[in-house]
Amino acid sequence: MAIIMRILSQLAIVIIGGLIVFNSFPIFAFASTSYSMEVAGWIPYWNDTKGIKDAQKNIKKIDVVYPFSFEVQSDGTLKDKANMKASEWTKFVKLAQSKNVDVVPSVIWFDGGSIHANLSYPELRKKHIAEIIKMVDEGNYDGVNIDYESKFSSTKDHFSAFLTELKKELGEDKILACTIEARTPPTSLYKVVPTTLLYANDFTVIGEVCDTVEIMAYDQQRADINLNESKSGAPYMPVADADWVEKVIKLALIDIPSDKILLGVASYGNHYEVTVGPNWFKNYRRIGALNMPDILDVAKEYKAKPSRNKAGEMSFSYMPKSSTFKFPSSIKAPKNTTSGELVSARALAYANKTGQEVTFNYASYSDVGAMTEKLKLAKEYDLRGVAFFKFDGEEDQKVWSVLR
Repeated sequence: MAIIMRILSQLAIVIIGGLIVFNSFPIFAFASTSYSMEVAGWIPYWNDTKGIKDAQKNIKKIDVVYPFSFEVQSDGTLKDKANMKASEWTKFVKLAQSKNVDVVPSVIWFDGGSIHANLSYPELRKKHIAEIIKMVDEGNYDGVNIDYESKFSSTKDHFSAFLTELKKELGEDKILACTIEARTPPTSLYKVVPTTLLYANDFTVIGEVCDTVEIMAYDQQRADINLNESKSGAPYMPVADADWVEKVIKLALIDIPSDKILLGVASYGNHYEVTVGPNWFKNYRRIGALNMPDILDVAKEYKAKPSRNKAGEMSFSYMPKSSTFKFPSSIKAPKNTTSGELVSARALAYANKTGQEVTFNYASYSDVGAMTEKLKLAKEYDLRGVAFFKFDGEEDQKVWSVLR
């Protein structure tokens, strides 16, 4: 039902010479601060109780929910890490579908060796597909979301065959949603572009076979060497800079139709220990991912005031309590340094003056402002919509006010 409702909502009626002509293209109605497009999101198994409550509260603004739930074992069988048969899940699935919201569980696989071993043999591939079809049918779900990461380039054709065969078994009434890693343009990824580029995903096949394509346009970090250089002078380790995301979109659109693309939007942040030497922030050691409540608690503990950084995200730097380092009183941050960069700026000034390295902590996160920039890009490039990672009640709740 949700598929039919979505198709009808995307039909434009044009009157030409007295005839009514139906044009099938997406219509986005945007107010000055509101964005209307397909909205999807993942509910993670490790925080599904909060995620379900979050999705229920905002169900009128959601079109698709991806329970991040089924992990593939080395033999191709599925492990239900979210316990989708639990009452809280079965009740939510019924509620969502009654509101014309598609429920499309994710099948996740992160072991490149096991992926290749299973998908490269037709019989094992067929067995794995049967596992997925059984899961979809037993749960009465609206389809399946395939999220297979860390694949080898040698797996590319086997993965394409798998998607093609899976879609045939699913049929037209079920959704095949394909989640893929963001692809950075080669000229932004390499100083010298290799003569031969090997990829694990065939974008052309994915664009043809999959009903929707969710691009994980996040976890950028240091992937774009051009942006790393142009935005130097302050810590630069973004979850997703809008400038990078735009490059990802443009590259994907060469092979994947815009009306199939759901732009992945991060709703979390990352925490790093940063080492700064003279003239550059030389090393970032990831401490872990952080959601908004935890991030703001850390900022409050260290009396740090977050500010918008060069990546368009909110960030702040601070000297951890475990550090014995103290800045000399003569080391000051330059004038007009943003509040979130005061410690990092002083650390750089100290390194430049003394030639010695300094370490400090740094958090960069995706708040409503950073997420809104991604929504604008989805609109600008006429994408199908956006897919948030993740819905768990710990995203910046202000983002719901700009979705309708």
